[in-house]
Amino acid sequence: MGRILFVCTGNLCRSPMAAGLLRQRLARAGMDTRHQVASRGVWAADGQPASRHAIQAMAERAIDISDHVAQILTAEDLAEADLVLVMAREHGAVIGTTWPQYSWKVHLLSEMIGKRQDVADPYGGPLEVYRACAETIARMIDGGLPEILALA
Repeated sequence: MGRILFVCTGNLCRSPMAAGLLRQRLARAGMDTRHQVASRGVWAADGQPASRHAIQAMAERAIDISDHVAQILTAEDLAEADLVLVMAREHGAVIGTTWPQYSWKVHLLSEMIGKRQDVADPYGGPLEVYRACAETIARMIDGGLPEILALA
């Protein structure tokens, strides 16, 4: 089973949305039993719920992340992951500095579609910003799904 880990800052918005979106795509393709998808934050406050706007933006896409609980990234998470997809370069830099032995697993999500751009953090913004963020992540996952699966 391939283990795919999404990483953002607080594990409240981007990475839980990305995990939900990928789980949905895998389920639609009948591949959800072949891959485990999780999310973490490099500076997460363990136990916090997902942002209410993230929950709403995902609910509008028929994805339920209302039971999400933020978790801080650990060395064990990285050791168990086959592929680590970060939302921004800074997340990859934290991993590379703290756990350089796992740097080879780390990629920007945008690299899955041949780009090198960060996914902007919607935290604290209005619902429209979360919707736009979700759309950006969805486009990257949809376009990059073959690459994601090849690396996982």
